[in-house]
Amino acid sequence: MTEASLMDTDLARNKLLARLHDPAEKALVLLRDPAGHEGGTVRTLIEEILGEVPRGAWPPVRKADRWASAADRPQFPRERDGDRFARWSQVNFAEKPVLRHPLTGEQIDLGEHDKLRDVELDTLKAGSLEHFRALIHRDAQGAVDPWRTLLALWRFGPEPAASGDAAGLGELWRYLPADTRIPDHTIWQHLDLSSALTGAFASDRQGRCALLNVALGPVQPFIAAARTTSDLWAGSHLLARLAWEAMRVVCERLGPDAVLFPQLRGVPQVDLWLLEQGLEPALFQKEPWNERTVTDANPLFSAALPNRFLAVVPAEQAEDLGRAIERHLHAWVAETAEAVVTELLETAELPADPETPAYHQAREQLAGFPEVSWSAVGWDEVAADEHGEPDPQRLAETLRPFYEPEAERPGFLASPAWAVLQRPIEVTDPDTGTPATFYRPNPGVLYPALYELGERVMGGVKATRPFAAQHEHGYRCSLTGEVEWLTHERAHLDLPPGQRAAHGTLWSRIAERRPGWARRGEHLGALAALKRLWPQRFCREVAGALGQQQTPRFVVSTHTMALATSLMRAADEPNPAGGLSAEQAEAIRSADRAALPRRLALRLHKHEQGELLARLPGWLERQREAEDGDEAAARRAIHTITGKSAEAYYALLLMDGDRMGAWLSGGEGTTIPYRAAFHPELAAALETRFSDHAALQAYLGTPRAVSPARHLAISGALNDFSSTLARWVVEERHHGRILYAGGDDLMAMLPTGDLLSAMRELRDAYSGAAISGEAEEEEDAWRRSGFIYRNGRLHLTMGSQATASMGAVIAHHQTPLTAALAELRRAEQRAKGEGERDAFALSVLKRSGSALRHVGRWQPAAGIDEMSTLRAFAEALHTNPEASRRAAYNVAGWLADLPEPDAFSAEGGIAGYLEAVLHYQFCRQGLEERGQPTHARRLAPLASVSPTGAPLSSAAKIRDRLSHLVGVAEFLARETRR
Repeated sequence: MTEASLMDTDLARNKLLARLHDPAEKALVLLRDPAGHEGGTVRTLIEEILGEVPRGAWPPVRKADRWASAADRPQFPRERDGDRFARWSQVNFAEKPVLRHPLTGEQIDLGEHDKLRDVELDTLKAGSLEHFRALIHRDAQGAVDPWRTLLALWRFGPEPAASGDAAGLGELWRYLPADTRIPDHTIWQHLDLSSALTGAFASDRQGRCALLNVALGPVQPFIAAARTTSDLWAGSHLLARLAWEAMRVVCERLGPDAVLFPQLRGVPQVDLWLLEQGLEPALFQKEPWNERTVTDANPLFSAALPNRFLAVVPAEQAEDLGRAIERHLHAWVAETAEAVVTELLETAELPADPETPAYHQAREQLAGFPEVSWSAVGWDEVAADEHGEPDPQRLAETLRPFYEPEAERPGFLASPAWAVLQRPIEVTDPDTGTPATFYRPNPGVLYPALYELGERVMGGVKATRPFAAQHEHGYRCSLTGEVEWLTHERAHLDLPPGQRAAHGTLWSRIAERRPGWARRGEHLGALAALKRLWPQRFCREVAGALGQQQTPRFVVSTHTMALATSLMRAADEPNPAGGLSAEQAEAIRSADRAALPRRLALRLHKHEQGELLARLPGWLERQREAEDGDEAAARRAIHTITGKSAEAYYALLLMDGDRMGAWLSGGEGTTIPYRAAFHPELAAALETRFSDHAALQAYLGTPRAVSPARHLAISGALNDFSSTLARWVVEERHHGRILYAGGDDLMAMLPTGDLLSAMRELRDAYSGAAISGEAEEEEDAWRRSGFIYRNGRLHLTMGSQATASMGAVIAHHQTPLTAALAELRRAEQRAKGEGERDAFALSVLKRSGSALRHVGRWQPAAGIDEMSTLRAFAEALHTNPEASRRAAYNVAGWLADLPEPDAFSAEGGIAGYLEAVLHYQFCRQGLEERGQPTHARRLAPLASVSPTGAPLSSAAKIRDRLSHLVGVAEFLARETRR
């Protein structure tokens, strides 16, 4: 628990009222239920959970509902002299169940896809009641526990499985819209925002709220300081844990719905916290992380949270919360580091005396870690007047210092969206002459300006953060090279490397007793030690929380990942170990079992000799590292088992969503016009009735402003991608392992042969579409309009307009990980730079020291799908191994004499010449039939243009691009790589 006490009962009741003010099934009871959407289940649940509600509890709820609605959608036509919605603006969702993708406006007709079952109204309402009643938590006396009930409704309200799908709607329950006329955001998003705003209004003495923006650092330097995949995983996972500890302060004071970005619902680490808060364990029984054995395949071991978040908080508590987050994080790090030092000393069989220098070093080195930057912007304070109406003048004065001085209307106030949102829109029905108000602004519509202001303030905070120099003496940490290594005797810091073991330094003792914590010669500082011991500490923590068994090793090594190809080949044989001597087989069975990629582990589990094969990587590693080991004999044994030499190369993949800042801020090309968010029936009615209404048509054509629902949708899509879809692609459809996946950032390790396929499928899964039109679909999955339906669950994705760039490196397993990671990040930058985003870059680091590098686009360049071309050519070379190396060698040979592009006529050009020569070479090697230039016709145009499709101006550039393209394909085609 953090220093912030848990939410008081009155606030929890207020938030429950906000969460219950609309029924989940609102979209399906409108126009059907005589009780209206505020009668029926709403009234029943409020009575059962809250009893009699004081009149004073309603004002913050109603204000929150108005602001939440205005931030996400127009108020819609009401007859000016009544509360009734204009008849033509009403949509019967039960008859026309259409969802809109929130980021692209694409529509998905649930009736067309048979995803909306025909449920009677009474059955639906009874099922809804049953669902929510199953989530009510009570104390020992049988009274409703407001805090735990609030948490249960937030976490499991949208989950139909929590009550066995009592409402009978299946997956539609999670996507029921808040407003049938704008079905691009869910009722759950509206209830989340209403509850968050209510909590802020009710906790502030003046009923005001603020946006709190928090960011942690450093990120990349902290993660990149790694010598092993365990270090790499630990850095990213520890950073995600720190992010959660920061968010936890807000969650315990205001509830998890106060965090707008990222969406915390369904995040495994947050689920553990919910268990701590006392939610019924049975609710989590079917969650993927609730496994019998704690291994790295468990979603709890994924770094699933970004290093920043946005929350709605009471205005008067914003500064206190920012300070509390800083204090809690620094105290958590200090406490964890102290425990690490104690564990090191005990392992080294040294006294854990508080005066030991290592404790003092840890405190000094970790003082101020992590860096915490935060900013707070008062929503009411800068966006509303004393009557609660929008106040753009006050907002303009607040924004102006962060923009160019000459800007008359700074930021959002100069946008096309504000030009139409700042005034009410009145309409008159041409058929009946009935006047109605289509839209009226309130401070909720200024959310985009508040978000933008918060980003600007945060930029200023980061630019002015203080820096305190550290005074270090003696030799430095082996991993970071920046600070002293931890010691139990300060005199040891002056010992050169060759003398440390003889003097029994702390780390030389650790290397003897726990080589997994420190290799021979390694001496680590406090932060490096924290990372090195984090895997074991977290595994122990999770095993204790779940009351389950932990595994001693759970991070797949580069060595094991390289061997995965060989092990897969062995698993295809019924008796792969048949050629081994009894002595060899016994030696392998006695070796430590290495952590394996999930799919490979499941495959070996079903194999008669799977246990022996699973211990093969550990045995080979022991033979290579032990003084009495025989690595050559071990490799001969692997050849006996697999029929081939052991694979020595593996792949790292780094993916990053393009323009994520623009997606969050509503930058150019990332938003849709308002009309694209409307239900098609309403959109048609507006066009038919008001085609000559200038103000309304301007509104409909204006790019939609950023809203909380948009942020929740982006966060939800990124959560689904990183926690479910990416894992499915990498670990279930391929033999890889995700090292971290936090939103749009992903790093994975794969066998070399799985790399290209996994890259393609990850790119498709990110957008929810087969971007090439060539991706294969599983029987249990389909992609439609930015949604992926898989295994009975509908996943929202970023949509067809969102793109992602990837870098990948193929390296020998003995290549220093720091070198592989540096090349990986350069590859990603090449994809974004040379490829101008929505691109991929491949690097092959050969053990000889040479390298191959190629950049391609996901969208076809020169009208040709580059990834499909590369995969097809590599497969052709693989099936004809005799031709493979000769083809690459011959292409390199004749490219030396390639003429300049301007030497060719415009008709065929350099591409025509390349095609002819390539086809001639490929025919000689048996890769193509004469007159059928299958590969040459695709490779030639690609080689003659840049990744973005611009013609290359010199023979040298063409020669470089083609030789690297063919070289990468040839390397990937090899049966084994040594």
